[in-house]
Formats: sequence, C-alpha cells, structure tokens
Amino acid sequence: MDVSNFEEYLKESIKINGKANNFAGGKSGQHAVTLGSEKNTKIVLSSEIPFSKRYLKYLTKKYLKKNNLRDWLRVVASGQDSYELRYFQINNQEEDEDDDAE
Repeated sequence: MDVSNFEEYLKESIKINGKANNFAGGKSGQHAVTLGSEKNTKIVLSSEIPFSKRYLKYLTKKYLKKNNLRDWLRVVASGQDSYELRYFQINNQEEDEDDDAE
C-alpha cells in the first residue's frame, strides 16, 4: 500500500463544514485540520475542531475497497485516538477448521 497515495486520497476526501478539501475550516481562516506523514509509514491527522474518529475509519475502509485491499487489510483501533491497518490472520482460522474436522 502506498502511504503517499492514501494521504492524497484523505486530503481530497475529508469534508469540513460540508466541503471537500476545505482544511481552512476555522473561524480565523487558519488550518483547522492538518494532515501529514511520518517516516512514510504513519499518517498523522491533527484537528483544532471536533473531528470524528469514526469518519476517518469510514474513509479508510472506502480507500481499501477502492484499491481492492479490503480482503487483506482491516482497520483496528490501536488506541483511543488512533487506528492502524493490520493483515487478517488467515493461518489461525485454517488451524481452527482443521481441529473441528478431526
């Protein structure tokens, strides 16, 4: 998965005050939401206005579906204010099915 492509998708898709690509949604015209990446493995979104964590999860799932990655990756809450993408653990499911068959 290309992190820079995902970051660009988020910049285009996030709506603030009903408008896409409206990062200057604050009253003073400054950036209310900032989006950046760290070490090309982590995307950091900071917001001065209320921003729903669930909305970020929704956009992430939409991106995964669009790029046919939804079958291999899932969105998991790693903390109260963060998400991470993890691979599905298929090996454990296969072992459980083998145990049931015996």
